[in-house]
Amino acid sequence: MWNNSITRRTMLQGLGTAVALPWLEAMAAPVATSVTAEKPIRSAFLYVPNGVSMQDWTPAESGNTFALPWILEPLEPYKRYMNVLTGLTLDKARPNGDGPGDHARAQAAFLTGRQPRKTNGADIRVGQSADQWIAAKMGEHTRFASLEIGIEPGRSAGNCDSGYSCAYQSNFSWRGESTPNPKEVNPKFVLERLFGNGKSVEQDAQRAKRDQYNRSVLDFVREDAKALNNQLGAGDQRKLDEYLTSIRELEIRIEKAADTKAARGPVPVMRVPDLPPREFIDHVRLMADIMILAFQADLTRVVTFPFANDGSNRAYPFLSASIDDKNEAVREGHHDLSHHGNDKKKLLKIRAINRCHIEQVAYILGKLKSVTEGDKTLLDQTMLVYGSGNSDGNRHNHDNLPILLCGGAGGKIKTGQHIRAAKETPLMNLYLKMFEIAGCPTRSFGDSTGPLPL
Repeated sequence: MWNNSITRRTMLQGLGTAVALPWLEAMAAPVATSVTAEKPIRSAFLYVPNGVSMQDWTPAESGNTFALPWILEPLEPYKRYMNVLTGLTLDKARPNGDGPGDHARAQAAFLTGRQPRKTNGADIRVGQSADQWIAAKMGEHTRFASLEIGIEPGRSAGNCDSGYSCAYQSNFSWRGESTPNPKEVNPKFVLERLFGNGKSVEQDAQRAKRDQYNRSVLDFVREDAKALNNQLGAGDQRKLDEYLTSIRELEIRIEKAADTKAARGPVPVMRVPDLPPREFIDHVRLMADIMILAFQADLTRVVTFPFANDGSNRAYPFLSASIDDKNEAVREGHHDLSHHGNDKKKLLKIRAINRCHIEQVAYILGKLKSVTEGDKTLLDQTMLVYGSGNSDGNRHNHDNLPILLCGGAGGKIKTGQHIRAAKETPLMNLYLKMFEIAGCPTRSFGDSTGPLPL
């Protein structure tokens, strides 16, 4: 039944389960048609709070001969797949008459380019985000128009930053000016959402069976997978096996990462809720792998992924900084350290946090590069933005932001460059260019002035 009918929409079906397929050679059109299978462009938007140590971030040279500074060194293997962008500005994160609240404005404006209304009530307003512009135009091609994931939970109401609603700091993606898209921070729930069939009754039955018998989502599609496998060539069989194995490995990692002390004691009357991983790196990499799996199966082409809410005061005690010839753990909170006051000790610790974040980006780029689609890789077909709405966290300045643009975007971006934009160039100009590449151009977005030349 699979002959001549395998497309990007084909799924392995089972009780409460729908597992989409990766790109397979069997999906390619016949050679005689001179048409190849579609290789879509994916867009990912990653965010870190509190700015960075700019002196350890900014390359000294422009063009394609630049050296990566200390914070960016982990990206050396992927240097030819990325651009370092300096000089971009997020004007709507500035007070502009609204007083303090830089952290709320930075995160709310990063993808919208609009000044958030200063309120801690229900009358929030900021604007549609760049990811949702792409999702609204391109989302009809995938099962999910977009995917919103993150590491830190947040609140959608209350006063979180000098009179700004917690909704601004807790949400990165905005469907409309007053409608945020809440992020999911639990990898298990994201995985279940991606591979559920949309029928709540069946999903509940599948979840109950999985919890009772410790079964994998793959157990529910085993027969469908076997029937498909019998119709594939050796290369596609290998690719399908690797893909399904990666799903199972994710499930195992999620189970291990969510292990709690309560699970070692007497079995409670009520099942212990599933929890996200406790360790930051484990959490980021699980979410990253799920994002890549969603791209690989073409379940979505748009993902937002903040590593933390702006203003986050997470400590990083597993990191250390060399201070006066001694290694000292980074036990202070991230936000507290970002107000370094040029203190050498604090600066060394903040740059250690910055480099840790970049190491996670390197992990993501490596995984994207490892997934092939015909003669390309996912990294070749992706536009990944990474950055912060603050520059120096001590000054709370929003010009000369730390921004990376990674991936080949289907060959439509010249990479391997350090590009210095003119002073006060809006960050939204980058998104205008990305809209063009994604096939959904517009004349303006937020406070844009024109597409950023790339």
